[in-house]
Amino acid sequence: MSAANPIGNAGSRTGDGASAHRPRRLSTETKAAFKTTEFFAYLAAVVAVLIASMVVGDDEGHADYFRADKAWLYIVILTVGYMISRGLAKSGSRDPYDD
Repeated sequence: MSAANPIGNAGSRTGDGASAHRPRRLSTETKAAFKTTEFFAYLAAVVAVLIASMVVGDDEGHADYFRADKAWLYIVILTVGYMISRGLAKSGSRDPYDD
């Protein structure tokens, strides 16, 4: 027996597969993360923190007040902020789905 699937194409059923009853996806939640400006802003901020940590040193007898542990703390804070912004972006917007 041949039956039509939700897309409208004729196909045969072989058991109770979940894929036979899955509707066609017309959109994704958001576009890919590497295509967003927030990703490039995040990368630029991480690079800026690393460069600033490397450049700021103990010149002229002063202590190193931007050590590596503080730089990595700022990178972790930036990463958490980026992950929250991606979560907010994924929560409500839609991007057209193209196969």
